[in-house]
This record gives sequence, C-alpha cells and structure tokens, in this order.
Amino acid sequence: MNDKSSVASDYFKRVTCPGDHVQLEPSDYFLVTPYIEDLTRRAMAYIRAGYPIHFSGSAGTGKTTLAFHVASQINRPVTLIHGDDEFGSSDLVGKDSGYRRYKLVDNYIHSVVKSEERMNTLWTDNRLTTACQRGYILIYDEFTRSRPEANNALLSVLEEGILNLPGLRRAGEGYLKVHPDFRAVFTSNPEEYAGVHKTQDALMDRLITISLGHFDKESEIGITMSRSGLPREDAEIIVDIVRRLRGVGVKNHRPTIRASIAIARILAHMDVRARPTDPVFRMVCKDVLNVNSAKVTREGESIMPEKVDEVISGLGRR
Repeated sequence: MNDKSSVASDYFKRVTCPGDHVQLEPSDYFLVTPYIEDLTRRAMAYIRAGYPIHFSGSAGTGKTTLAFHVASQINRPVTLIHGDDEFGSSDLVGKDSGYRRYKLVDNYIHSVVKSEERMNTLWTDNRLTTACQRGYILIYDEFTRSRPEANNALLSVLEEGILNLPGLRRAGEGYLKVHPDFRAVFTSNPEEYAGVHKTQDALMDRLITISLGHFDKESEIGITMSRSGLPREDAEIIVDIVRRLRGVGVKNHRPTIRASIAIARILAHMDVRARPTDPVFRMVCKDVLNVNSAKVTREGESIMPEKVDEVISGLGRR
C-alpha cells in the first residue's frame, strides 16, 4: 500500500486479458476483516442493483485496495483509469490518431489514366469506450484529479446507459449503447487535497458514496501482520504508536496504515523486534513517522520525533 502500483501486485493476482484490461483475483496478502467485509457487502449490494460506487476518504484509508477487492468479487475484466489534471474527454472516450491514404491508378486503357485518392481518419477507442462496449468493470481511481469537463462523458453513461461518441469514430455511430454488464467503481480524496478538483454535482448525484475512515484497530493489526510477517505482538505495538499519533498535527499529514506497514516491513527486513527499549526500533519509527507528518513543526523543526519518543516511552510503561 505504499503506492498505487503495489495494490494490484501485492493484493491481487493479475490475470492479463487482451488490451489494457486485467482479470483480478485476491492474493494471499489480502486480509478480509469484519470491517472490510461489511464495506464490501454494502458496496456489492449497490453494484448488483446497477449503481456506480464511490469510495471517498483521506489518503491511506484503503480506497483503491477496496475498489480492487469489490471488482474481484464481480469476476469480470477490469479497466483501470487514474485521474489526471491533463485529461480531456478524448483520453476517456477516444480520439483521432491519424489518417490512412489510398490511391488507385487505373491504366486499363493505355491512352486513359484514371487516378482516385481517398483519405480515411484513423480512430482509436480509449478505455471508457472499450469498457462500455465490452461490459468491463471501470475502476476510476482518484477521479477528482481530472478536470470536471473531462468527466462529462460519464454523465450519460451512468444515467441513460449511452456513451456519446464523435462522428469520426470508424463505426460511424454518434453513440454507443452501454453493455448491461458494465459497472463502475470510483475513488477520490477530499476536496482540500492538493491537485483535487471540485466535481460536478450532476456526476456526484449519480454515484452512491461510501465514506471511509481509518481501519479499525484489529484490521490494522491484521493488515500489518499480513504485509510484513511480523508476529501479532510486534504489529500491535506498531499500530498502537501510529494510532496514538493521529491526533497530532494537520489533517492531511496524520500517519495512516501505510506507516504501520512501512515500519513493520523494515523491521522484518532488519530482523529487529518492535520493543520500546530498542534504539533501532525507535529510530525506524522516527524516520517513517517524521515523513508522514512533516508539516508539524516548532521553530521550523519537526516535532514528530519528540512525539514519537513520548508515545513509545508511554508504551514501555504499560
């Protein structure tokens, strides 16, 4: 969970399908806890009723991983799109990718030469069009990082089941009827995050939004153990430290489950136990958690190392 590319590789087996699509299967790393099971059950109920799902929450709350998990339950190929400020509608639907020129010279009669030239536009469908046409599952990760106008094509897809297409498309139709098996799962960060756009009310009105907070303690311990191989005793100490530090600092820089996983994996790699008296353990916690809360400062210096020491010392006195 340290980056988006690790989600599919660490949590799901990627079974490659033709083109830019994958078939997802849960891997041994993915841990289903009661909290995750409840979220999955709610999301699946809405999706089976034909509604697109939107997981909204702060960084590190498992939005993308949960989107992959839900998609894997449907057992259909998945098309993945990451929101991007540079996106236009053509990046979702498709675009003119060039021309093909034909020239025919007829010299059947020696004294008469006929020449005919034609030029056809080459059109390339992009991922939204392909998903709608073939009935794939669309995962649109952090869709609010794309400018609102880039997502206009989704309005008719999600409401009327029709994708409006430019006349340049080789099939020639001005629209595409969306496949009945098409489903969509969206994720987004809060609007106050850097690089996030306010989306259209019309689009939000078509989504069923499930707001995610941090995982419960048992889920965080289980995920940390699963991702690192550390015993429960160590994982619980790490998770306790991270959870206690969430009350420190500004909203966007509070440590998440990613910090717990990072600390645990580093300790496992170094063959170090999570012990409050171990100086290496304390050093790793300070380094990882200082990055996660870099904006918490006093006189220009981060106060997180001091707070980490306080929390770890408190655990040692339990």
